[in-house]
Amino acid sequence: MGRVGESVSAGESSGSVVRRILLGSQLRRLRESRGITREAAGYSIRASESKISRMELGRVSFKARDVEDLLTLYGVTDEAERDSLLGLAREANVAGWWHSYGDVLPGWFQTYIGLEGAASLIRIYEVQFVHGLLQTEAYAHAVVARGMPGAPAAEVDRRVALRLARQKALVSERAPRFHAVLDEAALRRPYGGREVMRAQLRHLIDMSEQPNITLQVMPFSFGGHAGESGAFTMLRFPESDLSDIVYLEQLTSALYLDKAEEVAQYEKAMVRLHEDSPGPEESRDLLRGLLQLT
Repeated sequence: MGRVGESVSAGESSGSVVRRILLGSQLRRLRESRGITREAAGYSIRASESKISRMELGRVSFKARDVEDLLTLYGVTDEAERDSLLGLAREANVAGWWHSYGDVLPGWFQTYIGLEGAASLIRIYEVQFVHGLLQTEAYAHAVVARGMPGAPAAEVDRRVALRLARQKALVSERAPRFHAVLDEAALRRPYGGREVMRAQLRHLIDMSEQPNITLQVMPFSFGGHAGESGAFTMLRFPESDLSDIVYLEQLTSALYLDKAEEVAQYEKAMVRLHEDSPGPEESRDLLRGLLQLT
């Protein structure tokens, strides 16, 4: 936990992911405005078309030489504009605190942690279990152990430590607003035994009273609802140039959606979940009721 404790630069390293995406999108706009193909851009920096695609999506780090060559190709000659974009490239290459967990962290999830840490608003719907940002240590241990049968104890502990480190963002000076809708199924599915679940429910009640956290429970009694497609996360950022991103986690990978029409569909589903679920105080009463039954 020593390296995670050095969190003074956590905001900067989280922001590096956003800066990478911002720089990539600006390079894409410059290329398209000049009518240059990805293939031609790749040739100019001795790379493939797919490398340009990954750069423009913000999925790889940037070499200053490559950015300089692309800016020249795209006709960007103004020194102030070049310096600004090259500075963005340098900032985008700052390693995040989570890289120290690279031994247990899939590459596709590293991007999410960076985005999560940089978001100003996080909205989630969860149906399988309590969301990672709201889990107690004991509950997280039970979830990880159940999902990785036979894994060494040290690896389970590392994954739990990573999850707890992510939670620090919710109580930091620049804490995001966090709006969670938990399906009642997530609260009734036992992980770790009775005492673990009781402690988890008490933790949810406590967390729901934090000023930056809104917690709602979608009860079984409502029937079918807008979360029929499963769990999803929506991230919003303070940078006006960056659109909302929808994160969909799969078994071995993840999808990041940022096309306006796709994000709009998830926005509608999220708004309906907020409207159809009992409000925060009534949801706390539901949690207290479940606690009495556990």
